[in-house]
Amino acid sequence: MTMAPEQSRPQPRAGILDIDAYVPGKSTVPPGVKLYKLSANENPLGASSKATEAAREAAGRLEFYPDGSSTCLREAIAEVHGLNMANLMCFNGSDEALALLSRIYLAPGDEAIYPQYGFLAYRIAILAAGATPVIAAEKDERVDVDAILACVSPRTRMVFLANPANPTGTYIPFDEVRRLHAGLPKNVMLVLDAAYAEYVRRNDYEAGIELVASAQNVVMTRTFSKVYGLGGARIGWIYAPVHIIDALERVRDPFNVTATALAAGAAAIRDQAHVEHSLVHNETWLPWLTEELTALGLRVTPSVTNFILIHFPEEGRHSASAADDYLSARGYILRRVGAYGLPDALRMTVGTEEANRGVVAALTKFLKS
Repeated sequence: MTMAPEQSRPQPRAGILDIDAYVPGKSTVPPGVKLYKLSANENPLGASSKATEAAREAAGRLEFYPDGSSTCLREAIAEVHGLNMANLMCFNGSDEALALLSRIYLAPGDEAIYPQYGFLAYRIAILAAGATPVIAAEKDERVDVDAILACVSPRTRMVFLANPANPTGTYIPFDEVRRLHAGLPKNVMLVLDAAYAEYVRRNDYEAGIELVASAQNVVMTRTFSKVYGLGGARIGWIYAPVHIIDALERVRDPFNVTATALAAGAAAIRDQAHVEHSLVHNETWLPWLTEELTALGLRVTPSVTNFILIHFPEEGRHSASAADDYLSARGYILRRVGAYGLPDALRMTVGTEEANRGVVAALTKFLKS
């Protein structure tokens, strides 16, 4: 008797194969062409030399398991940000934190809300937990608090908010974040993803520390992959109420942050001189890129991060896909964002001076072709 396919091998539970896998930006160019990777919002100045040296030293003791409580890294984070260690937890990238929060606090039949151009990892985490994603429309590529609140239902259990947002680079003032929180039921968790918080120099912006400290249903996630230049180390952390930390401790993987990552992260966050150097570089080239590309007739979404969203004509020889092919052939790798519902745009990381000038020069020629 022939067995049905579902009986001949193990099968994922319902819904798993309906999830679109996350696809990273490309990172290859034609042979012989110099690569300028501007697709992943990495720090063009690299990691702190102190972080690199700390990781190298830790690599000499790889036979030992790392500290399962990430004590040295939590101590460094608490020291720099003035936080209570009991409210801190470290992860293998902030993606792990987002996935675990979803796994713990969402179940089939529940709903979780995220903005229209929200980070694709939110949708994956929600669906993997068996819950239903609900998308709140944005206005002018900016989060709309009223639209999020309008999506809240009796089934809502979580709201994801990246502030600043990826891939748009926009932010909302913290008064708006507080208004959002005030409008949510107390049993709904607000997850504030502040991956790009270090880059924001605005008087009306807060990453979320104060709100977490005064509420029982708010979590702030952070990363070492951006301004600290440690994307390859995969380090994320959260600041959350103790009862949420307790739940996470019960399900997280043991030894979830490597020894080299712990050492590198602790050294990186204490090297604020390198952070400031990185921010000065970004504050120089972010407005320059915005002005130069706008002068070429392209629309650039106003950004407070280390990347910009560049809009191209919807079709024709100067479309986003044509621009991407043209730039890639010359070694400039930007990020297509069609998966975010932005097929006519490319996201560009603020790179080195050479990379930034090269992209502008290449697009100048491309638009004249």
